Amino acid sequence: MIALTIFATLAAAVITAGHYSLQQNSRLKEQMQCVWLADNQLSELRLQAASPGRQQLLRHFDQSDWVVEQIITPDTDPRMLKVDISVTRQGSDQPAYSTSSWVLAVHE
Repeated sequence: MIALTIFATLAAAVITAGHYSLQQNSRLKEQMQCVWLADNQLSELRLQAASPGRQQLLRHFDQSDWVVEQIITPDTDPRMLKVDISVTRQGSDQPAYSTSSWVLAVHE
């Protein structure tokens, strides 16, 4: 009877640890997808003429829909623009990832 109690306790601990591991794996996958989307958006901005403003873009990636929001503002250095990017799973109001960077301002 004691052995059965010990086994049941150990089995519950293993199941709990496995569940926690699966949750962490899922969160890590979501985080990597968001980093990838933000990095892709930043690369696109660096390849084209960026201008100050706010824009929300809908992206479909890895069988999920994501909202990529970018806010571009002038920097203290007139040659640069500050870019704030946040990535949110569509239908959620909490960003899963946010980053800031700078791109060259195009002067014509």
